[in-house]
Amino acid sequence: MIRILKEVRSAVVATIVLIVIVSGVYPVIVWGIAQGLFPFEANGSLINKNGIIIGSRLIAQNFTKIHYFHPRPSSAGTGYDPVSSGGSNFGPLSRTLVDTVRQRVMKYRTENSILPGTEIPADAVTASASGLDPHISLGNARQQAARVARARGLSEEVLLQKIATHLEGRDMGILGEPRVNVVLLNLDMDGNK
Repeated sequence: MIRILKEVRSAVVATIVLIVIVSGVYPVIVWGIAQGLFPFEANGSLINKNGIIIGSRLIAQNFTKIHYFHPRPSSAGTGYDPVSSGGSNFGPLSRTLVDTVRQRVMKYRTENSILPGTEIPADAVTASASGLDPHISLGNARQQAARVARARGLSEEVLLQKIATHLEGRDMGILGEPRVNVVLLNLDMDGNK
């Protein structure tokens, strides 16, 4: 009986020590390092305008008006909801996915006055895995530029220059493709940097 009590005591002590390390000490160390080295990123990469937080550089917003560049479609909740982050989980053979993408292609062509036969960037009609991605491809931004230019009464050339200033390169120089952050681009277009 005494041996069993010693084993139970050892197990309880080990559990308490691990709880303190894993649930207390380790998170505090990681938080401290993040706050010390990357405070902007660690606090959500928030966009602040006149002391008011208006968004995050990491989460798309549902820009739907004609004078804005539109982000990727979202399957996160009612759209770009960080609490419901996630994709649709439809596979490539899903009839629902095929129909949804077909509808998005038709809508994208209509919104942007794109002729049939012109290739549509995949990111214009498919959601990201998180449903929150604020980035679109350079091709997607360029195809939307004519619509936004007309709506804002600007030349397409001016908008293409604006897109170029917001072009982000590949991560670490090799990962992914060049992309444009729609949230930052649209805020810049509104003069709300």
